[in-house]
Amino acid sequence: MAMAKIGNFDDWIDLFKFWQDDIGLQVSELKSYKFDVKLGELEVPEIEFGHYKGQRKWPTIMHIPDQRIRDALQNLIIFQGDTEFASVEQQRNLLQNAPSDYDLLSIYRVMAEEMRHGWQMSYLLVAHFGDEGKREAEKLLERRADEHERLLGSFNESVENWLDFFAYTQFIDRDGKYQLQMLSTSAFAPLSRSMKPMLKEESFHLGTGNNGLLRIIKARRIPTDVIQRYLNKWVSTAFDLFGTDQSSSAQWAYVWGLKGRFDERTNAQPADERKLNEHARELYRQEVSGLIERLNQHIPADEPKLKIPSEKFNRRIGIWKGQTFTVDGEPIEREKYKDYVASVTPTAQDRAFLAEVFKERDWIQHKKVDEKEREWLTGPSGGSSAN
Repeated sequence: MAMAKIGNFDDWIDLFKFWQDDIGLQVSELKSYKFDVKLGELEVPEIEFGHYKGQRKWPTIMHIPDQRIRDALQNLIIFQGDTEFASVEQQRNLLQNAPSDYDLLSIYRVMAEEMRHGWQMSYLLVAHFGDEGKREAEKLLERRADEHERLLGSFNESVENWLDFFAYTQFIDRDGKYQLQMLSTSAFAPLSRSMKPMLKEESFHLGTGNNGLLRIIKARRIPTDVIQRYLNKWVSTAFDLFGTDQSSSAQWAYVWGLKGRFDERTNAQPADERKLNEHARELYRQEVSGLIERLNQHIPADEPKLKIPSEKFNRRIGIWKGQTFTVDGEPIEREKYKDYVASVTPTAQDRAFLAEVFKERDWIQHKKVDEKEREWLTGPSGGSSAN
C-alpha cells in the first residue's frame, strides 16, 4: 500500500481514512464516529519514579535530557498504537454476524475506541517526534494483522468468531489496561495525559469481554471444554504481551521514568527493576484467576470448571519460550507437544460446532439496548469533533 508523505496531522487523518477503506471498514456507524485527541489533566505533575524523580514531567521531547530516552519513548508509543489498529483489523469481520443489537453496538464501540486510541498515539508521534515520528505514524497504518505484520504476536492471531471476541476483550484488552496504567505515570506529560481518557474507554472493552463470557455460560449452549480451549489460546499469548523476563528494556524505561509499575502509586515497596515485567504479569495472573473463579460460580456443579492455563504453557516470549508444558504446567515430550497444543486450543471441530450453534442465536443470554447505549456513537458520550 503506497502512502504519501505526511506534513502534519491533517495529512495523517487522510491516511487514516484510506486505511479504513483499505481494510474494508465500510460500516457507516463506524465511519461517522467523530475522532479527536483527548488529553486529561496531569494527576501528578512531577516525575514519579526513576533517576529524574521529583522533576517536572517533560512537556515536549526537547525537555528530555537524553536521546536514548526519546528513542525509548517513541518506541513505547509505536507499540501501543500498533496494537490499537491491529485489534480493529482482527475484529472487523464480526460486524456481519452479531448475535444481537446489543452486541453489534458493543463491537461498534470497542472498535471505534480502539481506532481513537491509535489516533491518539499517532497524534503524539506526529506532533512531537518530527519527520521520524510522522513516518512511524504512517507505518502504523501500513502493517496488517492479516499478513502477520503487527509488532506483537497476539495481534496477528485470528479472531474468527464471537467466542474469540469475548475471550479477546476479556484477556487481551485486560493486558491493554495494564499497559495503559503503567504509561499513565510516564515522565512524558503528553503520554501521561493521554492515558486517563484511554483507560476510561478501555474499561468498557473489559466489561464487554467479561459480560459476554458470563452470558455464554448462562445460556448453557456452549460446553465448558470448548470455552476452556479459547481461554487457553488467549491467556497464553496475553502472558507474552508483558515482555521478556528480566528485561533490560523495561528496566531502563523505569529508570528513565517512562513506564511505571501497574501499582506504582499504591505500592510502597521499592521496585525490583530486574523483574518489572514479571511483577506486572503476576498481578495480571491473579486478576484473571479471580475473574475465572467468578465465572465458575455460574457453571453447574456437574460440569467441568474453567481454569487459567499455566504461565509455562505455549509461551513464545520469556524464559518458557519454546519449552513444552501442559496447560497444568507439567512437562510433556517435545515430539508430542504440537499435537497436544492443537488439542487444547480451538480445534476444527470446535469451529464447526460453533458455526452451527451460532445459527440459532440462543447461544448467548440476550441483553436489551437502552437509549443511552443506542445514542453512543453520535451522542454527547461519543467522540468529539475531529481535528
